Amino acid sequence: MRKLMVQELVSVDGMTAGPNGELDFFDAVSDYSGPDTDNLTILDTVDTILLGRVSYRMLSEYWPTADGEIVAARVNSIPKVVFSSTLSEAPWGRFEPATVVASSPVDEVRRLVSQPGGDIILWGSLTLARSLLSAGLVDTLHLLVIPVVIGRGRQLLTEDTGAVTLVAAKPYPSGIVSLRYAVRKATT
Repeated sequence: MRKLMVQELVSVDGMTAGPNGELDFFDAVSDYSGPDTDNLTILDTVDTILLGRVSYRMLSEYWPTADGEIVAARVNSIPKVVFSSTLSEAPWGRFEPATVVASSPVDEVRRLVSQPGGDIILWGSLTLARSLLSAGLVDTLHLLVIPVVIGRGRQLLTEDTGAVTLVAAKPYPSGIVSLRYAVRKATT
């Protein structure tokens, strides 16, 4: 069975975005080379990237032209699934377009993880990540903690997240800390 990882950039106080969705706290660090190098290893096991509509729009504007980024070639070559009830297509620059799914993300991800293949990663897409965590579909939660406090904003984790177990922690010279957790699945 395929594994699903949710990977998010978060502030020290656990925010994934400011109160109005701002992501300017990402700029608190100028060197992402350490996490990017480690992400190459993660992406070698991944054959599907999941995105919500807003994250898709943001990432599709950046990655197809990010030729100097260490992970760009890999990110651009991995098939993507975008969950949206408003998009009819999801181009990805000169690369293969993403597949748009308008049906239930939980049902579609259940279907995807039951199929043979590599692992699946979800980036950004806070609402989608929360729904998959609540449904017990997430195997690994990978937080890249940016050394800044926002104070107010949007959080990924809620009381529905459940128990997590730290499986790896790694600080980088830039001040980012990688925290990887196994998500304990609820027994029914």
